[in-house]
Amino acid sequence: MRVSIIVHHMKKNTRVIHPPGVVLPADNRPLVAPIYQSVKFTFDDSLQTESFLRGERAGFFYSRTSNPTLRQLELLLAELQGREDCLLTGSGVAAVAACLLSSCRQGDHILAFVESYGPTRYLVQHLLGRYGVTHTLLSIEDRAGIERVLAGTPTRLVIFESPTNPVTKIADIGHLTAHARQHGAMTVLDNTLAGFHNHGGCAVDIFLHSLTKYASGHGDVMGGAIIANGPIISRMRKDVVSLGPTLDPHAAFLIQRGMRTYFLRYERQCANALAIAEFLVRHPRVTRVFYPGLASHPQHLLATQQMRDFGAMVTFELAGGAAECDRLADALRYFAISASLGSVESLVLPSRLLGGKEFTREQRTASLIDEGTVRLSVGLEDVGDLIEDLRQALDKAFAP
Repeated sequence: MRVSIIVHHMKKNTRVIHPPGVVLPADNRPLVAPIYQSVKFTFDDSLQTESFLRGERAGFFYSRTSNPTLRQLELLLAELQGREDCLLTGSGVAAVAACLLSSCRQGDHILAFVESYGPTRYLVQHLLGRYGVTHTLLSIEDRAGIERVLAGTPTRLVIFESPTNPVTKIADIGHLTAHARQHGAMTVLDNTLAGFHNHGGCAVDIFLHSLTKYASGHGDVMGGAIIANGPIISRMRKDVVSLGPTLDPHAAFLIQRGMRTYFLRYERQCANALAIAEFLVRHPRVTRVFYPGLASHPQHLLATQQMRDFGAMVTFELAGGAAECDRLADALRYFAISASLGSVESLVLPSRLLGGKEFTREQRTASLIDEGTVRLSVGLEDVGDLIEDLRQALDKAFAP
């Protein structure tokens, strides 16, 4: 298309700051939305700007507050999770921190769990603890303890995961949310491992996601999301924006691109994970496999009731200990020794890299992590190649 350009009489060093504008015709739109890589937006006059700042008209003004590229992703993720609105952050941990800081005040109490992400436990136990927020740390399987704490201690938030990382315990979400609501507590679910298409029908108040994982899907961009209904997000928005964790527009664009293949990737990764779990169950050197899709998983029935599928993380125990775990990880060809999960490549973490070093003996026992534990994040490689890789690595791990 030919674009007519009006030439203004200005010096060239002014023109490079104020280049010609290009306006698309009303019936001509890009198939992929552009990246609004702009910090600032402007209105035609100061009255319209003031009207926007008062919340009287739609628009954008400063990208730390809102940006069209981010807004498209926010609306998509909120709809997938079955809620009304979303706030994006620069990482998953930023989403956890912003949610906790904006939801709690001095004197509040949080119920959290041993089977939670390490940084989440740190934020609850240490950062918020400095500001007078108390906590109780239980096992996600301690139903009686959950009921006791909620009935006996006024609680602001219950924050949990399902499936848990790394041993894929399944939280009884109905039990948690019912008792939390009965006693006036809000529920916060880190739903990263289950994905946006799971748990939306549960009575959870706030969902958290690390977009670094399945949303991006390619291990090349970080992000986080806080998803809830409109009134909750409205109450949180000013606090979260003022904390400054806003996602960059280019990162939002890459995550939006990743979401185009989200369901294809997730379904294939789940199928690969189930096949690998079934292989490991039959291997003589593997003493236990943790995968909710297996009928042998202690909470398989609960998982089938709560979830459409069972994720792409498989954790198992070797008959040996840390040395065998290390040899297995070192011998694998297609599973990289690396942090994170949910991207197209398969990853492995042996027991020494699984965290929880600060646990008490009782907490360590509840976590089910021991010296023989290995965590796999299953990717999109051919499942036959992955199984053969595990077979040869297991042989090397236990070679005399």
